[in-house]
Amino acid sequence: MAEKVTVKSGQTLSSIAKANNTTVAAIKEANPVLTTNPKYQGGNIIFSGTKLSIPTATLTGPTLATGPTLATGATLPTVTTLTPEQIAAQLLAAQNASAAANAAELARQNAAADAEAKRRAGQSAYDILLTEFNQYGLGALIEPLKSLIQSGPSSAELTLALRATDAYQKRFAANKSRVSAGLSALNEAEYIRLEDQYQNVMRNYGLPASYYAKDTTGRQEGFEKLIGFDVSATELEDRVLTAQNRVINAAPEVTTALKQFYPDITNGDILAYTLDPTKGLSEIKRKVTAAEIGGAALGAGLGASATRAEQLARYGVTAESAQKGYGAIGGGLERGRQLASIYQQPDYNQAVAEEEVFNLPGQTQAGEKRKKIIGLEKATFGGQTGVSSGALSQNRAGSY
Repeated sequence: MAEKVTVKSGQTLSSIAKANNTTVAAIKEANPVLTTNPKYQGGNIIFSGTKLSIPTATLTGPTLATGPTLATGATLPTVTTLTPEQIAAQLLAAQNASAAANAAELARQNAAADAEAKRRAGQSAYDILLTEFNQYGLGALIEPLKSLIQSGPSSAELTLALRATDAYQKRFAANKSRVSAGLSALNEAEYIRLEDQYQNVMRNYGLPASYYAKDTTGRQEGFEKLIGFDVSATELEDRVLTAQNRVINAAPEVTTALKQFYPDITNGDILAYTLDPTKGLSEIKRKVTAAEIGGAALGAGLGASATRAEQLARYGVTAESAQKGYGAIGGGLERGRQLASIYQQPDYNQAVAEEEVFNLPGQTQAGEKRKKIIGLEKATFGGQTGVSSGALSQNRAGSY
């Protein structure tokens, strides 16, 4: 005989078996679905509302042995019965089995609760990290690690996993270039701080936004070259000032000379050229100085070449001294050439004038050439025509 019971919320097979004076094994035997249907996991899980057949315990006395019909006067064989101790042992074993099943079920429920708590904690940690990283435009770095974060990794494990992602490698791409060049990689805080400094410099000096605007991940490709070549914010500012003050905002002859002297500057974007970290700052300044000297010569109507301009720069000629010097040379060079030709003297050309004006080697000889043609002019015209030769009689070449 068996009776039907409906499982209530919170009940287990162990508690149902105990309440009905039976065993878990008996209930499983009476309800094969518990072991055949996977959702019950072999009877380890039951659901409220499930109807179970509960076997009814039948009390019986000792079983009598049977045999052939006894002849008159024969005696019955001795019937074997369980001793009280054996009965007690069997009951204790059943109780222990029931307790073990209850403990196993409780452990399973606790494990499930722990797993759910851990999952929720992991979800919370992920949400916190995602919110924090989104503030810096780095949320894309966290999204691929959602499952790992929810599993509760250590800080070291999470850091290593983060740095191994494609999103991280792309976001901090300049570190690879730094390591290849023998430089140390920057940590995330240093990297982002340097990017912010670059952005502030460029914005403060009014550069076009295309030079410093970042994408949704906070990445600016132009910054990667600067970081890879270890350009500091101070050096970047120096480069910007060199481009703006000494070329872009200077006389147009400077830009003309720069492009004429150095054809590799082909795109017309002087700013891009000076910000290119593959071009050393000292090299850029050398070229700009030469362009300033060449521009001063062009502005005075004189000739200019990169070789001569760089030579003058090595002798200490600056943009300011070039402006003054070529202004003086341009005012009298043509007259000096005419006089040298008239009196059949060595040509008094721009190079000779530059030697005297800019104190180059040959300065003394250049001065003597000028004085000689001045003397010849005076001897020829000074006392006869009254023609003044004051333009050539100054102490410095060019003040003709």
